Amino acid sequence: MRTGRVITRLDVYMFRQLGLALIAVTGGLAALVWLTQSLRFVELVVNHGLSFGVFLRLTALLIPSLVAVILPITTFIVTQFVYQRLAGDRELTVMRAAGLSPLTLARPALALATLVVIACYALNLWIVPLSFSAFRDFQWEIRNRIAAFMLQDGVFTPISKDLTVYIRSRDPDGTLHGILVDDSRDKSAPATILAERGRLVQGPQGPRGCRRSAAREEIAPQTGRLNLLTFKQNEIDLGDRNHSDSARVADMSEVSLSALLNPHPQNPKDAPKWIAEGYKRISSPLTAMSYALIALLSVLTGAFRRQGSFVRPLVAIGAVVGLLAAGLAVDNLAARDNALIPLMWVQAALPGIICGWLLLSPLLFGIWRRPAMPQGESVGAAP
Repeated sequence: MRTGRVITRLDVYMFRQLGLALIAVTGGLAALVWLTQSLRFVELVVNHGLSFGVFLRLTALLIPSLVAVILPITTFIVTQFVYQRLAGDRELTVMRAAGLSPLTLARPALALATLVVIACYALNLWIVPLSFSAFRDFQWEIRNRIAAFMLQDGVFTPISKDLTVYIRSRDPDGTLHGILVDDSRDKSAPATILAERGRLVQGPQGPRGCRRSAAREEIAPQTGRLNLLTFKQNEIDLGDRNHSDSARVADMSEVSLSALLNPHPQNPKDAPKWIAEGYKRISSPLTAMSYALIALLSVLTGAFRRQGSFVRPLVAIGAVVGLLAAGLAVDNLAARDNALIPLMWVQAALPGIICGWLLLSPLLFGIWRRPAMPQGESVGAAP
């Protein structure tokens, strides 16, 4: 009973250190990645006058996808760092000298890795698709519904990739003066529209420009001649024609797992990519357990050295980096040829199975024994 209480206290002690470190490292790394990713949306605030609250709401929807990617990596970092620090402080020496097996020492990290795997499944199968869907809907709303507020006096404002609007000035009542619209959404007939004045009105597909005393210049593709059409009043849709409420096509990052495994994309050639994405959502959480076992194998096995060893941690880091690179390559290959999808499971689970076998094989074959204390070491009190 006494030994059982000591082991339980050690489990709680080590699990607490691992858990707090995982929260801190994951939060810090996610904040750093979020900052770099959000820089591409700063232009909406600086050049288009969107509020900072809209910017935060838009970029915050990217956080679940960032966490899902970095969580297995931070699990490895935390496991490697915490156990390496315990070894450097001789705490692992005391625990091993007290008769604790590698499985007992690895138990807190395995429990944490199990929780991370569950969290990754929740993110991949539920939270991330919802957040991506909300992100794309909100992004569409910004580009189409409130495009009118993006127009700045004396600035060429890109409403979309194929639509740019310029206004010379704006009256307090909303009347626009000196309007130029470069519209190349119709690739067969790009046009430039000039107008002395106009107003913005909200239409069913987004903002529309109502122009007076306007002229439309268009180059005929057959003859290359400039056609000029003048009119007293005309309207132009400033919304994105490809992203209306009824026509917005869902991306594979925002659909459910069942839709990915039974795909019906707009382009039938994308079906293999959808299937590969579905299996990636199922297999990628297992990498968290594999990475944790790699870290445990590097710390809890091999001969003990008083000065420590940098070889095994470096090998573990190199192995994880290699697995990350292999994962990217396997994902791309599986997206092209679904016959290679089993490689995704091999890349995610096989390293963990091998490391788990190497870590626990002494126990399975009954050859583990209490390691002798290094010369000059004394057993201190357990934490």
